[in-house]
Amino acid sequence: MDGFLQNPQFQIKLSELLDQDWFKIGISLKVEEHSVKSIKSDFVNFPKQEDKAYEMIKKWFNFDKNPTFEKLKHAILDIPKHDLLMEVEDLASRFFTMPSYLSEGASNTEISSLPNKDSTVSSNKDLSRSSAILKKYYQKYYWKINELQPLMKAPVDVDLNQKFVDLCIVDAVNAQVERSKDAVLSVERKKFLEKQMNYTPIKFSEIFTKEKSVLLISGIAGIGKTWLLRKCLLDWSNGLIWKNIELIFYLECRRLNQYSNISNINELLNVFYKDIVNDFNINSHTALFIIDGLDEFKYFNELLNPSLTCNYPIVNVLAEIQKYHHVIAGRVYAIDQYQSISTEYSDKLTIQVMGFNENGINNYVENHVMEEKKKIIKAILKESSIAKAMASVPFYLSSMCKIISDSKYMDLISFLTMTDLYANIFLHFIRKHIIKNNKLVHEIIEDSSNKRYILNICKIAYEMFVNNKIVFSKKEVHAFIGDFDKNEDKYFGFIEKIETDLGSYYKFAHLTIMEFCASVYAYNYLSSDEIMVNERLKSCLSMICGLANKNQNSLIKFLVNLNPSTKSNEESLILYSVLDRLRKSYESKDYHDLFIECFYESQSSFNDEIKSMVDKRELWWISINDGKTSYLTSCENYFINHYVKSGRKLSMLQVYKNILSDEEEKLLIQCSTNVRNVIFYHPINFDGWKPKDKIEMLLISISLFSHNYLITKKDFEENFLPWINLCEKLELRLHEDIDFNNEFYEWIRCSNVKKFYIWYRGKDFYTLDELKNFTTQ
Repeated sequence: MDGFLQNPQFQIKLSELLDQDWFKIGISLKVEEHSVKSIKSDFVNFPKQEDKAYEMIKKWFNFDKNPTFEKLKHAILDIPKHDLLMEVEDLASRFFTMPSYLSEGASNTEISSLPNKDSTVSSNKDLSRSSAILKKYYQKYYWKINELQPLMKAPVDVDLNQKFVDLCIVDAVNAQVERSKDAVLSVERKKFLEKQMNYTPIKFSEIFTKEKSVLLISGIAGIGKTWLLRKCLLDWSNGLIWKNIELIFYLECRRLNQYSNISNINELLNVFYKDIVNDFNINSHTALFIIDGLDEFKYFNELLNPSLTCNYPIVNVLAEIQKYHHVIAGRVYAIDQYQSISTEYSDKLTIQVMGFNENGINNYVENHVMEEKKKIIKAILKESSIAKAMASVPFYLSSMCKIISDSKYMDLISFLTMTDLYANIFLHFIRKHIIKNNKLVHEIIEDSSNKRYILNICKIAYEMFVNNKIVFSKKEVHAFIGDFDKNEDKYFGFIEKIETDLGSYYKFAHLTIMEFCASVYAYNYLSSDEIMVNERLKSCLSMICGLANKNQNSLIKFLVNLNPSTKSNEESLILYSVLDRLRKSYESKDYHDLFIECFYESQSSFNDEIKSMVDKRELWWISINDGKTSYLTSCENYFINHYVKSGRKLSMLQVYKNILSDEEEKLLIQCSTNVRNVIFYHPINFDGWKPKDKIEMLLISISLFSHNYLITKKDFEENFLPWINLCEKLELRLHEDIDFNNEFYEWIRCSNVKKFYIWYRGKDFYTLDELKNFTTQ
């Protein structure tokens, strides 16, 4: 038995925390059912819930020969009650005794350094003892982490020493999103996908063996930041990194929220590490603080704005931590904003966690997917650009693996669009963890109570999303869900409960699911006008259009008829109205790309309404460049396929790279079949294809990137000459060191070029005679 479980004070405090959840936890701990039922019905001996909980704990100790804290944690997760688990873990951390830290594998020297109340030890011995205890503590309790499956409270033990090597870490100097408190959902996802296209991983040793005063770690939700931090604790404990740091304290913001009245660092450590620091002054030692989950800090806005009147002393404590070595981890937007108040250090480093690399994805599939489903998930990850792009994020990869492993009907699983992916995750969770039966999705949706539950979840998400409320109170939910008190437990899983000194607060377990639910509510309840005038819903537009997908093999169809008052033709009106307004809003590239993304998510065809829209816009272009995500390339391929096949001519094709992916090659081929203007800033050539259709204007510029390459005559002929032979107007901007200028005269003379302009060695050429005279000199 873990020693601290025997502590009577721990048992009493634990009983108070378990409260009305004691019964379910007792069943999960496999306490005899008749015993827990007897306790439940005995109001004389056990009048209060905490009395019943205390009796259940004693029953557990009586029948279980080896009661452990791990078993208790698993039982709490089975309910599921993640926030309760955090409270119990916090309670346990304050009741650990020295022998329980060091009893396993401790040397005689280490044991002799344990505190002795009857002896007086020096400050150095005090420090050495505390450091040894901390290391043993981290080694014993942090070598494995209970990975929570997405929105699912069933833990999976992950060995950090094995799993961490599959995480990618990159320099985050250019990785942050724009500094806006609203940039928390789709903007963050978009920037992550863009960063994913072009980054160079940094070796773990390069970051953590070179000690930095300040390390800021960013990453999108579910990407592996906590794994990284706990791996750091293990490595420090084993003497591999941060060798000059005497003490390291790991603190989670979601727990700090519960102690808003703590006023200084020493008080903070006496709460979370009481038996270790033993009341000595931290200012006298070299310490490093690790703060995990900055975006979850309830008083984040007060921390960012020191000038604001603040009634929460814990904010000053986090500010005080900047005086010490510290590591801060959080969502990308939170770390970016935090940098505005972060004290400047010459050795500060900001990095971003990018999730699994290819080996990590393959290892995850091998270890977490049943044998008969491995080929299926690997094929999906190869064929679906959405699945491939999002698989590096542990949250999405585990979601897809779980859905495929549990499904008997593979033809109904679709990850073709982002909306598809979210719909599958959302409905799978409802079936497995809310409804908890094996009914098919259509049977679940036919039940009016289930439909009402989905609408309530989506309504809460919508109201919080449009008001930019990441953390919200019960009172705020009561404003539009009157019976929330009675059914509060039903919403847990999607929503997490956070206990603080000031009361209970709530947040969605995963913010991207919150965004999806908000989109579902908007689609079912709002008119197209209401959707378009709400600026906050701009980030939801692609998913709102995605809900208009008419594919009968997609689960999306079960989320679009939730409001009985919706007119049958309103669905198509929402799609066309959104697309038409985006078409009119082409003030920037963002709206152009958003239109194409919305069209792709809806999986629409070029019917009369769409044709009418696109014809009112003169400029439709495609740009192939390093900064474009594979997801947007897939969207463009879908759009161009319909656009060109309908007989329409693309305004412009721009190519800024010379090594193309399969999707980009496909896109270039489709564009070249019917395009007016083509611009090249890099040579492009791949086997088995040459352009065949005429183009109005061709611009080739190989002077702007002279430091990257100098093209040879052979490469020019293979890459560019086929295009020159198809154009009517030609503009060339040539590197001054090109030495085959004589050939340009013959190439142009033998082509169909009617008008040209060449810039070469500082001279301008507009006619063949000018070019011939120059080449004969």
